[in-house]
Amino acid sequence: MRKNQDTMKDEDKDVYYVKHMLQLQENINQCIHPEWRTQNYPWYRAIWTECAELMDHYGWKWWKKSDSDLTQIHLEIVDIWHFGLSDCLQFSEDENAIAHALKQVCSVSSFNKESTVGFLGSVEGLALACLSLNRFPLQEFSNLLQKSNLDLLTLYRLYIGKNVLNQFRQDFGYKSGTYRKLWQGKEDNQHLAEVISTLDPSEERFMQNIYRGLEARYAQPEATQEA
Repeated sequence: MRKNQDTMKDEDKDVYYVKHMLQLQENINQCIHPEWRTQNYPWYRAIWTECAELMDHYGWKWWKKSDSDLTQIHLEIVDIWHFGLSDCLQFSEDENAIAHALKQVCSVSSFNKESTVGFLGSVEGLALACLSLNRFPLQEFSNLLQKSNLDLLTLYRLYIGKNVLNQFRQDFGYKSGTYRKLWQGKEDNQHLAEVISTLDPSEERFMQNIYRGLEARYAQPEATQEA
C-alpha cells in the first residue's frame, strides 16, 4: 500500500493516511461482525455518547477542580473518529470518494477560522448534529478538530496507535485480567502518546514500531521504572 512516500506530495500523503485508516476500520468492523454493514449499528449514538467523556477530559464542572488533559482529549476524539469512519463506510462503498471527502474535513485549510464557538460548544454542536441527522456530521467534526488543534497527521498517528494499543492489551492479558494498565505511574494511553511522538508515520513499519516501543516500556522491571 505504501507507494514511495518519500516522494509523495503532501496531498497524496493525506489521502493515503485516510485510506489506511478506512482499511483498518473495515478490518475491525469485520472482526465484530462479518456482515457488519447489514446490522444497522447506530454509529451516531456511539459518537454523541463519547462526547460526554470528551467534555469530562476537558474539564467543565465548576463545583470541583478539573484540569484539561490534551492527550486524553485527542484520544477521545480518535474514539469518535472510529465510529465516524464506520458511519461513512456503511453508507458508501466508494472508498476513494470517502477518502477525499474525509481528507478535506481534516484539512487545516477547511477549518472555520471565523467561528467564535469554544471547545465545549463545538463538542455540543457535534452531539446535537448527531442526534438531528442520525449520521456522522462532517462539518461539526471538522470544527472540533480545529478547536482541539488536531491536524490530520496527528489524528492518523493516534488512530494507528490506538489500534496497536488495543492489540497490545489483548496480547498481554487484557481479557484475562493480568494486564497492567499503569506503568511508571502513567496509564498506557500516555505511554502510547509518548511512543508515537518519536516515530515517523510514513515509515512502512510504523505500526510494528509502535508495538515494539510499547513492549519495551512494558517489559521494564517495576524497580527500574520507579528509579
